[in-house]
Amino acid sequence: MKQETKQCISDSIRTFRLPRYQEIPTVGLYLEQTTKYICEYLAPLQENAITNSMISNYVKKRLVSNPVKKQYSRDQIAYLFFIAIGKNVLSLDALSDFFQLQQRTYTVEKAYNYFCDEFESLLQFSFEMKDSVDTLSGDDSDEKRLLHTCIAAVVQKIYLEKCLQAIVREWEDE
Repeated sequence: MKQETKQCISDSIRTFRLPRYQEIPTVGLYLEQTTKYICEYLAPLQENAITNSMISNYVKKRLVSNPVKKQYSRDQIAYLFFIAIGKNVLSLDALSDFFQLQQRTYTVEKAYNYFCDEFESLLQFSFEMKDSVDTLSGDDSDEKRLLHTCIAAVVQKIYLEKCLQAIVREWEDE
């Protein structure tokens, strides 16, 4: 792959950042607003990261609790961000297991913010913007190792897909 293509791929990731828990709106968002909010953040990584029907399905499958007065709360949106990213490598049953594990060990805020930090760190490392992965916590619990493994799998899938797309574009430009 050409160096300029690598640079272009890295540039698309360089400014990527997930909203931290406290940055997610405190006012409830309706279904379409929730979908748009999540998709706008995830657009640099994947198109149509989540749809209205997917969210409704996650509610039916009890991955996310029912919205209150048709509005999704900060906790629900945090869960939906994880689902939108994690569904690329995990089944719905595995996502449910992750949520049960999280609920037994960490608050939604702590778990979600850790997820965001870890995800961004692994993205930057995989796309060669950092020489090493940031060490985010001295707590080397099984839960955090499982989350790290899930995130690493997602990041590798994103990296693979972006590189393949770039190489195909190079061929088409020849």
